[in-house]
Amino acid sequence: MSQGLLESSSKVNAILKKSMGCSQGVASLANQFALVSYIPDPLGGFLDDLRLELVPGCNPHAHVTVLPPRPLLCDECDATGQLIECAEQFAGFEIELGEVEIFPVSKVIYIGISRGEPELREMYRILNQGAVCFREAFPYHPHVTLAQNFQLEDLDYLSAIANRRWNDYPHSRTFPVHRLDFVKNIQGLGWLDRASVELRGVAVV
Repeated sequence: MSQGLLESSSKVNAILKKSMGCSQGVASLANQFALVSYIPDPLGGFLDDLRLELVPGCNPHAHVTVLPPRPLLCDECDATGQLIECAEQFAGFEIELGEVEIFPVSKVIYIGISRGEPELREMYRILNQGAVCFREAFPYHPHVTLAQNFQLEDLDYLSAIANRRWNDYPHSRTFPVHRLDFVKNIQGLGWLDRASVELRGVAVV
């Protein structure tokens, strides 16, 4: 980690310590907050189409999650400002998607990360604190969701389709991450973009 990021992280930690401690447990679906990196086309469009094929009726926008959905423990503007102050110190990087996999407990079908996972885990570690800290039901595991909330008896069939479509995808599976988007699940409206932050840090060579 760069010296600038360490200094910024210390500064933000001091601010965040004024907030309550980590929230824990399962939050309600409405009014949750998350931090994501959207996947650009053509890869993003392909993943959206695949997700709709696997689970018709969903409203996909392909992304990799940095902070999974959680409630806020302070004013939304304050939390966003704190995260931006720290997140913008990270340098941009590339993510390469790996293979289709299945989470053993939740049975979610997803694509793993073959390059860029250390950067995502470091961002999660630094940003998941203070006002936005939340202990998820499962350890943080960067991925791209393909299918969830389906009938369990369809698991093998859907995973076979996902594998076949992904194996046939002809374009690059790598994409750059230069910014993050703060999104909120508003009841009746779904996930809406609230703010974004450019990754302005200097990469360590």
